[in-house]
Amino acid sequence: QVQLVESGGGLVQSGGSLRLSCAASGFTFSSYSMGWFRQAPGKEREFVAAISWSIHITNYAPSVKGRFTISRDNANKMVYLEMNSLKPEDTADYYCAASRSNTQAMANLRNNDYWGQGTQVTVSS
Repeated sequence: QVQLVESGGGLVQSGGSLRLSCAASGFTFSSYSMGWFRQAPGKEREFVAAISWSIHITNYAPSVKGRFTISRDNANKMVYLEMNSLKPEDTADYYCAASRSNTQAMANLRNNDYWGQGTQVTVSS
C-alpha cells in the first residue's frame, strides 16, 4: 500500500536549521510531483514547497522562499526539505504529499493524492 513516512522534525532555536525527510513506497514515485505542507495549531494546512518528478521545477510559498529548499532522490524514493533561518512562525506539523498534478496545482490541498502522517517542528524564540 501507499506510504509516505516523514522524519527529521524536532525542537530548534530561532535561526537554526532542520532537514526533513520523506520515504515513499507503494506507488510510481518518479511519476509524481512531491511536496511539503504544514499545519500550525489552530490553523489550516498550508502549502510549503513542491518539486516536479523531473526535479527541474520547484515551487515555494512566499513565506519560505529563500530559506527552504526542496529536493528529491528518485532512485531511493526520498523527498527532502532543508529548512534554514527558522523562525518561531515556522512551528507546525509538516506533511509530505504526492500529487499527479504539476507543482503549481499541487499548492491546492485538493490536488494531492497521498499524504504522510506528519512530523513536528518546533522553533523556539
